[in-house]
Amino acid sequence: MGTSFPNSKTLYVFSLLVFLASFSSPSEAFANETLTQCLINHSQPSHPITSAIHTPAESSFSTFLQSYIRNLRFNTSDTPKPTLILTALHESHVQAAIICAQKLSVQMNIRSGGHDYEGISYVSIFSPFFILDMLNFRSVDIDIEAETAWVQAGATLGEVYYGIAAKSKVHGFSASVCPTVSVGGHFSGGGYGNMMRKYGLSVDNIIDARIINVNGEILDRESMGEDLFWAIRGGGGASFAVILAYKINLVQVPENVTVFNVSRTWEENATEVVYKWEQVAPKLHEDLFIRLVMDVFNRTAAREKTIRATFRALFLGGAQRLLSLMSDSFPELGLQSSDCHEMSWVKSTLFLRKSDYVKQIIPKDGLELIWKRMIKLDRPMLTFNPYGGKMGEIPANSTPFPHRAGNLWKSRPFTCPAAHLSSPNILPVPTQ
Repeated sequence: MGTSFPNSKTLYVFSLLVFLASFSSPSEAFANETLTQCLINHSQPSHPITSAIHTPAESSFSTFLQSYIRNLRFNTSDTPKPTLILTALHESHVQAAIICAQKLSVQMNIRSGGHDYEGISYVSIFSPFFILDMLNFRSVDIDIEAETAWVQAGATLGEVYYGIAAKSKVHGFSASVCPTVSVGGHFSGGGYGNMMRKYGLSVDNIIDARIINVNGEILDRESMGEDLFWAIRGGGGASFAVILAYKINLVQVPENVTVFNVSRTWEENATEVVYKWEQVAPKLHEDLFIRLVMDVFNRTAAREKTIRATFRALFLGGAQRLLSLMSDSFPELGLQSSDCHEMSWVKSTLFLRKSDYVKQIIPKDGLELIWKRMIKLDRPMLTFNPYGGKMGEIPANSTPFPHRAGNLWKSRPFTCPAAHLSSPNILPVPTQ
């Protein structure tokens, strides 16, 4: 392991703990010492911090601030701006940030660079505040012999997957299919993906961690204790500490997996097919994950709307075995060999927004009602991610992520860009 392992995306509680750790007011503290000077004073000469400090006076400040803003509502002239951004280069910089946040009564927001649509990591109701940005902490240290890896919290999942694939064709990790999500926020929130029915969530495969607590102490699993280790695996890492890195167990995958992407419109009996999916998706073999995406698109030049149900799948095996399994369990979809595409696991990660959990099958008339409501909306999309398999075997209290047994699937409604509405190929099948 290297010497530096910093952090996760901001969650409110840890920031509040840092903010409340001093009893002087922000204005009083700032009158005595600037944040920049405090960071310099508490950094190590062997690891200078000056180049990591970015203030609004610098031309690059806006670039650093906006680089990970996913929601344009938080990128306006009225949006509160941080006093500075610290792009930490060493774990001692993280320690200095925590010390100064307490000393000057300034809120510290932690950002690891992922999909923070709520602006928690770069917007604050408190003023002043600053951002501890972990984009430089992104090493991925793979140990194939031990089937483990240490991954820093600023690394993206794409970097984790690439690192694993560079060492092995038969190993992977159970996490999101979105390669730009960062480890810090994804792992600390639970971390679900296409292999969760086989191997559980990301947090179910975390075996150690390195953190910096509110006192500036660097701790691992043994020194932090099992209660805190439990909490940072699904309870929001930055709610309790700054996450430096997670140690994960790699999982075994076939050298080639199979994916498919099959759509059925309302006119092509989508209601019947979706109704069957509801019954079988959580009960299929754990090697098979079939995501259901429902959206509205224009099927004619006259812009006549219809509902489209798209079934996107990852199967941990070959196409022939998949076809046999689908013929026995889900013949209503009518899967053909031409629909199946064999590829490496790492390529499949490129194939494949508020969430709700469904515990009872939606009846056909309920599905029809959903179709009719969607047609009336502008650009809706509804995604169902099936549970079952390993997800139904892990007790709800084993990690802070409680959505386990009893849930059939996770429902995610959101709105897609206008251009998608007229496209019949919103979910293209990738080439090998």
